[in-house]
Amino acid sequence: MLWTAFGVVATGLVAAIVATVVVTVNKDEGTKSDAAHKSLPPTATLPSPSTSASPRFSSVAPRPVPSPSEYLNSAARDTAPLTAAGLFPGGELRLDGGTYKKGPLAATGDCAAAAQGALGGVLKANGCRQLLRATYTRGGVAVTVGVAVFDSAGAAAKAKEQARGNVTSLPGSGVPVFCRTTVCRSTTNAFARYVYLTVGGFRDGKAVTKADTDVFRAGDELSTYTFRQIYARGVAAASKAAASPAP
Repeated sequence: MLWTAFGVVATGLVAAIVATVVVTVNKDEGTKSDAAHKSLPPTATLPSPSTSASPRFSSVAPRPVPSPSEYLNSAARDTAPLTAAGLFPGGELRLDGGTYKKGPLAATGDCAAAAQGALGGVLKANGCRQLLRATYTRGGVAVTVGVAVFDSAGAAAKAKEQARGNVTSLPGSGVPVFCRTTVCRSTTNAFARYVYLTVGGFRDGKAVTKADTDVFRAGDELSTYTFRQIYARGVAAASKAAASPAP
């Protein structure tokens, strides 16, 4: 019985101690919270929200970037210098099909004189102002690229639709006469106020057939390159206009 009573007393003592600890801890927490609350500064001394001005933006919309073709559709706006050397720069041209060596260059205001077949009459009738030419070679293949310049995109489009014949090949600088009396491959395209043409074949005078993929590829690659050169003129003009102060 004594052990039992002692055990009961001991158990009660532990419970009392636990209860005392719990109450004491809760009391301390409440005291600290009240003290922290009382230590806050009065409302008048708290920092006020920022009164700095909000960022301001111009209500004037920026000028839209003009399309490159807008500056190539007419001679009135397409005023940058235009030469064969400027349109076909450098000595070599690296394209997907390989490296092409640039040969002779030529420019003439008599467009019909640099055309074969009915093309000369078509260029003249539509007001061709000048015809720029360059010849490129790769291995045994030679291609002459021609760029006919008109006053307007409408005149160029009309000339392209009416075109028959081809640009006259341009020999020189080690390139023999080619594509004058044999079968060659030619292309004709137009962009803005320009008609760009190619005539390509073999340097040794051999006739071109549909199986001669090197000739076809050279003509296509050089035609695409010429388009990009023309387009670059429009990009340069549009960029210059966009960078200039608004009137």
